[in-house]
Amino acid sequence: MKIIASNFKTNHTRKSTKEFISCVEEFLENKNISNDIYIFPPSTALDSFNTKENLTIGVQNAHYVKNGSYTGEIGTEQLDEFGIKTILIGHSERRHILGETQKEIALKFNYYKSLGYKIIYCIGEPLEVKEQGLTETLGYIWEQFDGIDLSYENMIIAYEPVWAIGTGVSATLEDIQKVHKKLKKKLQKPLLYGGSVKVANISEILDIENVDGALIGTASWDVEQFKQIIEIASKK
Repeated sequence: MKIIASNFKTNHTRKSTKEFISCVEEFLENKNISNDIYIFPPSTALDSFNTKENLTIGVQNAHYVKNGSYTGEIGTEQLDEFGIKTILIGHSERRHILGETQKEIALKFNYYKSLGYKIIYCIGEPLEVKEQGLTETLGYIWEQFDGIDLSYENMIIAYEPVWAIGTGVSATLEDIQKVHKKLKKKLQKPLLYGGSVKVANISEILDIENVDGALIGTASWDVEQFKQIIEIASKK
């Protein structure tokens, strides 16, 4: 079954997140949908959500510590309060906008791996690399696995071309197919696609061989659109 994940980024409040999750859970129950669904709210909206088994709430980011003097960060002490055991690591906005290095990302990955967290690990190339061709794109992507244990069982990988995230421009079906095919030859993990995924294109994206689901930003912030995406995925 296809995996569907929503990354709220810096959107939604505690109140709207609670309403969103409740609405999605009711939808899953009423439609008898058993696909694995993940929602990553902002850290200020984390709470002890008593969700059904296939609806998981995760954190978009956390530092690789239990606690300490790390202004603006959260650690496992805060996550443990809410029973959060799922984390996004390596998202391009943290790499390219906030300046996280591969060394820092690997430290974070290995810390949360040691604690048994479910990790959705994000990879993807910027436009200037994509324009150089598939060989260069794959070389760039493989470098994003430096220090990452690909044998870790509790791991999902999300391929998100940087130039397609939040731009409204999705990669072509051929682009997605080529990269996912190459990645799947080496990665025996669920492989999601992300990058301007929306109601209008989710069906054809999920029909591509080696696409195991989608990590969605903007289109998933509206609960009605997210429910439509989930329903389409449930029929694949």
